Amino acid sequence: MESNMTVLSDILEIQGFDISPEFTYPIFFLLLFVYFSLLFSNIGVIVLIITQKILHQPMYILFCNLSVNDLIGNTVLLPQLMAHIISTERFITYNQCVVQAFYSHTFGSASHLILVIMAIDRYVAICHPLKYSSTMTIKTVIGLSASAWGLSIALVSVLIGLTVRLSRCRSLIQNAYCDNASLFKLSCDNVSINNIYGLFFTVLLFSCSIGSIAVTYFRIAVICWVKKNKDLNNKALQTCASHLVLYLIMLWSGFLTIILHRFPNYPDLRKIAYILFHVVPANLNPIIYGMQTRSLRKTIIQTLLRKVNPT
Repeated sequence: MESNMTVLSDILEIQGFDISPEFTYPIFFLLLFVYFSLLFSNIGVIVLIITQKILHQPMYILFCNLSVNDLIGNTVLLPQLMAHIISTERFITYNQCVVQAFYSHTFGSASHLILVIMAIDRYVAICHPLKYSSTMTIKTVIGLSASAWGLSIALVSVLIGLTVRLSRCRSLIQNAYCDNASLFKLSCDNVSINNIYGLFFTVLLFSCSIGSIAVTYFRIAVICWVKKNKDLNNKALQTCASHLVLYLIMLWSGFLTIILHRFPNYPDLRKIAYILFHVVPANLNPIIYGMQTRSLRKTIIQTLLRKVNPT
């Protein structure tokens, strides 16, 4: 029986994964490889965009936002997850857990909003190419990016703030990482407000995200169908297909994480879905966008050639 007494200790135990000893180090090194690969690719993209003047364009500013967000989200999650995989003791302070949950949810929210801005950017570029340079200016994109980050931080601050106010009567995080739901499950207080705001937060984010993506892609499809221009269709397919695939991966892994919180009989599946939500897009974003964007691809190739054949 759970005690209703407030837990005064700031040390929490994380349940983590139940991994057989023979798989411990293979999984650790797999995650280490995944983490280093996303660090290398995303930092590389950011450095290239910052140092190459030809890439100082609105679209590449959005790439930078995506890479920065992926770096923050995965750095908050993966190092500690790897440490807990090879450790028999999985402990974290309450404050560290709150910080991890805050950054993790901010990562998820910002991912959705940045991809929405990228969809709008592609819509203007494909459907109104003559107005693109005057509509999607660097100033506009910076303003939209700042709004996306600001809105994410504001919504998540309220989400986490409602949880921090609760007293605690448990000290076990029934997860492999810290998130808002795991934090408020430590409390024996009434968490109705947390559930209501969490539902509002999720519905608002997903409805805005899905609605915006659906509208922009529908309008792009209509323009392509009406004009029946081969070059336009190729441009739309090349720039939109990868964006849509990555968005759907992120969307469904996010959906799985939220839904499986309501089904405690599948804890490992929920944990895996959340990790996939972090690491899959973060590894694919720089590869797909880097290789499918002509200027960025050309810059990467030229840089690699200079490293191989210095003059």
